[in-house]
Amino acid sequence: MTIYIASYAVISVLLLIVVNYMIRKRNKRSTFDSSQPITGKDEWTNNDTAEPESIQSMDNTMKETMQTSAITEPALEYISDPSDAATKKTNTASNKPKEQKDFSMDFEGGRGKIIAAVMLGAFVAILNQTLLNVAIPHIMNDLGVSTSTVQWLSTGYMLTNGIFIPITPFLINKLGTRKLLILAMTAFTIGSLVCSISTGFSMLMIGRVIQAAGAGVIMPLLMTVFLTIFPPEKRGAAMGLMGVAMIFAPAIGPTLSGWLIGHYSWRVLFDIVIPFGIIDIIIAVLWMKNVTKITNPKFDTLGFITSTVGLGFLLYGFSEAGNDGWDSKTVVISLLIGIVFLILFVWREFTTDTPMLDLRVFKYDIYALTTVVSMVVNMAMFAGMLLLPIYLQNIRGFTALQSGLLMLPGAVIMGIMSPIAGKLFDKMGARPLAIFGLIITVLTTWGFTQLTMQTTYAHIMMLYIFRMFGMSFIMMTVMTEGMNQLPLHLTSHGTAASNTARTVAGSIGTAFLVTVMTNRTQFHTANYHNIITSDNPYIAEKMAQLGQGFSALAGLPASSGNALAISTIYGKAAQQSTINGINDAFIVATGITVVALILAFFIRRSATAKASK
Repeated sequence: MTIYIASYAVISVLLLIVVNYMIRKRNKRSTFDSSQPITGKDEWTNNDTAEPESIQSMDNTMKETMQTSAITEPALEYISDPSDAATKKTNTASNKPKEQKDFSMDFEGGRGKIIAAVMLGAFVAILNQTLLNVAIPHIMNDLGVSTSTVQWLSTGYMLTNGIFIPITPFLINKLGTRKLLILAMTAFTIGSLVCSISTGFSMLMIGRVIQAAGAGVIMPLLMTVFLTIFPPEKRGAAMGLMGVAMIFAPAIGPTLSGWLIGHYSWRVLFDIVIPFGIIDIIIAVLWMKNVTKITNPKFDTLGFITSTVGLGFLLYGFSEAGNDGWDSKTVVISLLIGIVFLILFVWREFTTDTPMLDLRVFKYDIYALTTVVSMVVNMAMFAGMLLLPIYLQNIRGFTALQSGLLMLPGAVIMGIMSPIAGKLFDKMGARPLAIFGLIITVLTTWGFTQLTMQTTYAHIMMLYIFRMFGMSFIMMTVMTEGMNQLPLHLTSHGTAASNTARTVAGSIGTAFLVTVMTNRTQFHTANYHNIITSDNPYIAEKMAQLGQGFSALAGLPASSGNALAISTIYGKAAQQSTINGINDAFIVATGITVVALILAFFIRRSATAKASK
């Protein structure tokens, strides 16, 4: 374990060195540019008119007021210097301050090409992560590694995401959306190639980290692009389209992976994403545009260090809790270190003038509430994605392909319904859709608390289909409602903060539900042991009769028949205990979903969305 933590630290330091090099290089360029005469204009990558000098010179309070409220043209002219004719002309052309200007109109013609570039990258990155889950046992056997070692393929991936998601706003402002997408997909494709040709676990681990470096940036980048190129009144349908990539990819992943593993090597899982990565790089070079302003932000070194250490140890602690339990010394120490450094990170971001991740986004009440709802829903969603495969494969004996096929119709339903839910969101907002979806999710999650050895495959499939139907009204609509409240200059920070929150919530949900299942399985097993004992004359008599039956059927000695009977009884008890443990975990997941349902009643329409109507 020590070597992997050390590797994580080395990766963080290398990233810090690279970013500092970029800053110094950019500063040199800025110093050269500063020698040029000041023209009163900022250069925008999409050739938009810059913010007037008179507005730039205002105090921060007045500027923020202008950015977050609709100010009419006469008001702007009154605030501006009347003697500045160029400024008045700019205000007349804009009719809005910079943050309220509808930049989405600038990309009306090339919007489809931009969507294609970012959507393909996001879909491939998410698909790759879900493909690997089914292949873990095969990788263990092929490379000769233990369970505790192979789980680092997921843990290391998650930790690297914990580094890159918070610094995405800085990278967007520094590099622009076009260059960042190209670099992210290049890193992801190179990582996939390294994984494909790896000859040992260490090389495979390096490839996974390189993959994660690219994939960690893509989702916040995708959301920032969508929220920038679409006006508020069209964001619901747009985010519904984005939901296809976020939900459909992880749903079809197990099915595709199960089929590929059954016919080919696990390396094929990395081979198939390499061509798509190359195609997306070419598309990004040809079609992608910068949709945000490229600036020269100051890098928050202390914020980077505290967030990297805090999120890294926190995510690692939650990951290990699912394996070792919450009372493990490693888990406790990791969680304590993570919490301390996250507190330092929050303090740093609220006190510095140039935060790496502007946590002031949480002062917007609708954004803060919808982020909490998304976190809670994300925790509950892992109940279906994590516990169902355990029940289907480990208990019922279905293959990985059969398990994936059971979830495929639900994925198709969700892929169909997400854009429809997005269009409904544009008309009525998130609250009615979230309440409707969460009611269905609560009922179907409760349905999974009644699993037995006799529960039919078709019944489980129908429950999962309706659960995904309900989920399709929640995830993207709730997230979009919160993001609509934020001014444009906080969009990248808002997407990074919400993605970070959901990543942590997913880790908590995974660890918590696995712990619940494990503890309750042990509890039910102990109860069966108390009942099924040789001290009970009735049980002893029945076990003796069963042993005699086995002896007669198999032609075994009486002692062997009795041993077989005892083994069979205790095996059935262990099997039923695991089912009961899974049912108990689904009960907890139902309670978590109820919390989200209660919170959904407090969601209201953002002022930005209302103003756009």
